[in-house]
Amino acid sequence: MTTISIIGSGNMAAAIGTRAAKHGHAVEFMSRNNAKAQALADQIGNGATVGTFGARPAGGIVILAVLYSGAVEVVKHYGDALTGKTLVDITNPFNVDASGVVTTPGNSVSEQIAAAAAEDAHVVKAFNTIFGGVIAQDKPTDVFFAGDSAEAKSRVAAFLESLGMRPLDAGGLKMAHALEWAGILLVGLASNGAGFDIAFGAELL
Repeated sequence: MTTISIIGSGNMAAAIGTRAAKHGHAVEFMSRNNAKAQALADQIGNGATVGTFGARPAGGIVILAVLYSGAVEVVKHYGDALTGKTLVDITNPFNVDASGVVTTPGNSVSEQIAAAAAEDAHVVKAFNTIFGGVIAQDKPTDVFFAGDSAEAKSRVAAFLESLGMRPLDAGGLKMAHALEWAGILLVGLASNGAGFDIAFGAELL
């Protein structure tokens, strides 16, 4: 069992935290809204705890389950408390009508986070191409991820496998921008008849 820290207390934090706890991980929630984080920890049970927002997370893997617009600010707020941590960026920087993203190649949210993060904190993009409802179903699912640190990616891949998911390495952190666009594609498919119970996957032919 490992400890996973989740910064945030929204729907994605709940979905990932619930699945992680179900598969034997200790889950720590950290949020500006401490009451909401406590309610979520109580709901999940299985020893889920609430940490102090801005303090050093207990988990080696720290999932940034916050809105993209505040992600960099949150990382800066934590500062050196994230030293040595693997940061998992799950954000999708959609524009107002979800017809595109507000980031550009080489300036994905993940790359902005990496530039703002503490020394020896490594960023991995993951979970942004899968709906929270699909995560909560606890079914086998492919998860695409990207990052520059082989060690951090290995740690995230092992975590995903422990959740019954298949990790698929998309490459370096520069691929985070492509994954952000994949999030747009997923929403487009879901909104135009495919429904929100779908997920991307890869099949060996």
